[in-house]
Amino acid sequence: MAQTMTKTAAKTTAKQRGTSGLKSFYEETVVPAYLSEGGYTNRLQVPRLTKLIVNVGLGEAVQNVKLLDIATEELSAITGQRPVVTRAKKSIAGFKIRQGMPIGCKVTLRGKRMYEFVERLIHAVLPRLRDFRGVSGKAFDGRGNYTLGLKEQLIFPEIKYDSVQMVHGMDITIVTTAADDAAAKELLTRLGMPFREGR
Repeated sequence: MAQTMTKTAAKTTAKQRGTSGLKSFYEETVVPAYLSEGGYTNRLQVPRLTKLIVNVGLGEAVQNVKLLDIATEELSAITGQRPVVTRAKKSIAGFKIRQGMPIGCKVTLRGKRMYEFVERLIHAVLPRLRDFRGVSGKAFDGRGNYTLGLKEQLIFPEIKYDSVQMVHGMDITIVTTAADDAAAKELLTRLGMPFREGR
């Protein structure tokens, strides 16, 4: 297994990326770096991103279905792909939710769109957060996948502040082929994900 990158090395690779695009950076810089460090003998063994899921949960849609339509349009603008509506898997009387009722929307990105979204997230979206000092390094699921929760959609430049009728959050899950959380974190660090130091 390749050794964990130093902070200096991570910053260097971020500078090397420039404007070439994250997918090209991964193929031309990250993969060769993994192979040269040993631990992997084949390009197909190197950890990679497989898909990215953006999920918006809207309990408020139970009372006002129009909010779900608005959230769907916003998510479509953010991701460049039409979302699918998510429905309740079971009834919850306390929340007045019946099985099959629409309660959110999600998008699954792969390939070029996935890399473009991750690149925008790292370089254009996260820096817009107030007092941003990096993302948590503990939000892995034990199987090499990372989930980032955002509190509002307003940090995406595609969303116009004046047109927002309701502020809502979203969960972004990055699925990788990494064998464990440490390998997944190293991969995301190489791609430029700004993890908080020591956490």
